[in-house]
Amino acid sequence: MRNKKMVPAVAFAAAAALTLSACGSSDDSAKKPVADVSAEAKTQAATVLDQPFTKPNLVLTDTGGKKYDLREETKGKPTLIYFGYTKCPDVCPLTMSNISLAKRALPKADQDKLQVVFITTDPERDTPSSLGKWLAAQDPSFTGLTGDFPAIQAGARQIGIGIDAPKKEKDGTVVSMHGAQVIAFSPKTDQGYLLYGEDTTSEDYAKDLPKILKGETP
Repeated sequence: MRNKKMVPAVAFAAAAALTLSACGSSDDSAKKPVADVSAEAKTQAATVLDQPFTKPNLVLTDTGGKKYDLREETKGKPTLIYFGYTKCPDVCPLTMSNISLAKRALPKADQDKLQVVFITTDPERDTPSSLGKWLAAQDPSFTGLTGDFPAIQAGARQIGIGIDAPKKEKDGTVVSMHGAQVIAFSPKTDQGYLLYGEDTTSEDYAKDLPKILKGETP
């Protein structure tokens, strides 16, 4: 069992501010704070949120082209939610790969319980078909969602994650600025109670997933 370092919520808020990341970019402007998150405890990998997030009220389109009500489809299920895009050259595929590796370490019955939802921040290019192909290479069980950008942006904001509309750079590449955090939702409360940063490893997730499946704090 890992020791938890207790941190006063107010003092920790600034340190836990969520940031925007430009995948593949080292521009300091990509790391501006977008929301403060209070926390009462810090584990080795996860920030335990003092004020858990309510699951986003989002109805989007899954990779099969069907409507997907996020709250209804994941109700009472341990769920990891991440906002990113398939053409991201680094952070997004690494995050999904780390979660996939950790999930495979679970017993088969537990693997089936875990819901991993990837919501695109680049819906114009991430069609249901292209998103489905990309996620299938990570883990066929992962859920991919796309839809109208304003709805996705509003949903992300509901859990303190900022995303900007994709922009074309001078060299022609398109960059999507987005918060690179994974939020874990408890099957007991359906509240987002754990936050993982982009530096979280597959080993970190593997250690924490058994607890997340039960809605417990790692």
